[in-house]
Parts: sequence; structure tokens; C-alpha cells
Amino acid sequence: MTTHWLFSEAFATAYPSIEVDASLLFARDGNIYSSGGITAGIDLALALVEEDLGREVALTTARTMVVFPRRPGGQSQFSTYVQYSEVRSRPDISELQAWILGHPAEDLSVEALADRMGMSPRNFARLFRSETGDTPAQFADRARADAARCKLEQTVLPVETIAEECGFGNAERMRRTFQRLFEVSPHDYRARFRSTLLN
Repeated sequence: MTTHWLFSEAFATAYPSIEVDASLLFARDGNIYSSGGITAGIDLALALVEEDLGREVALTTARTMVVFPRRPGGQSQFSTYVQYSEVRSRPDISELQAWILGHPAEDLSVEALADRMGMSPRNFARLFRSETGDTPAQFADRARADAARCKLEQTVLPVETIAEECGFGNAERMRRTFQRLFEVSPHDYRARFRSTLLN
């Protein structure tokens, strides 16, 4: 099942027997359908039209409504910037997460972060994952992607410049990360979310 990304954690906690995937725009489980929000409800309705009446009718309906027949990507491109839950027993890990979010262009390798924490890379990687649920690399990737999303929305900087400033090294690596995390390219993300004040 799915629901709006803002409420997915609360929903999953309240109903632990239900598997919740907040990355989906809509989902089907047998004869039960769910969507991730108002516009995602339109996506679901179009999918139902296609299922019952075929692709051509769904396309005609989408054109009449002036909406995409099938939007690329999932809810992840709309969700809030990276969040990190309070760690169980190590506030220094929370402090490190905050530092990573503020310094995406720094060396965020396991070795560099372990050195910053005064730990061996292996011990640090194990501790970080047990405290946060993410590997250091996963958290660093999301931190960099979120920094890039902010710049894509709020600046006219070229994608190549943003990739360098956010620690990706090059635009291709940033593109691959965006495809993996958000299922859209940086260019498509900017086209959808860039501030109208920059036009």
C-alpha cells in the first residue's frame, strides 16, 4: 500500500501488518487501491481507466484533463529534504549527520568520516548503520542529492556547476544518483520544481 509521503511513517507504525511503500504514486493490492495524494489520485484514476477501457481511452482522458497520462518517477521527487531520525544512543552520530548535510562537497567517504569521528572505518560504518539504518554512503548520497535539489529549484546555475558544488564530481554521477533516488533526471527535476521567480 501507499499513502502521502508525509504520513507514511505514522501509517506504517499504526498498522504494522500493512506493508507501506511511500515511494509509489499509487498501489494495488488485490482489490484494494491506494494513492499518495490528490494528484496521485488522478494518476490512479487514469490507471483504472486504462485497466478497464484500454490505453487509448486513458490517453484521451488525460489529454482532456490536461494531465500527464503517466508521470515519470515516484513520490520521492516530491518528498521533503532528507530527514534523519534521532539516533538511539549516540548524539555524536546526529551531529555528524547535521555536518554532512551542511558540507555535501566535502570528502564523505567512510574513511574520511571515520577519521572525523576518531574511529576505525569498519567500526564507524557498523555503528553508523546500526544507529541510523543507512550506510554512510547512502546518507551521503541523499544529502548531496538534496543539496542539489535545492540549487536546481532556487538558482540558475548550470547542472555541471551544481554537481561540483554538491560533491558529485560531475554531472553524469549526479544524473545517475537522481535517477536512482528520484527516478527523474536533474534537468527534468528543475523543469518541474524551479522557482517561477527565476523565469
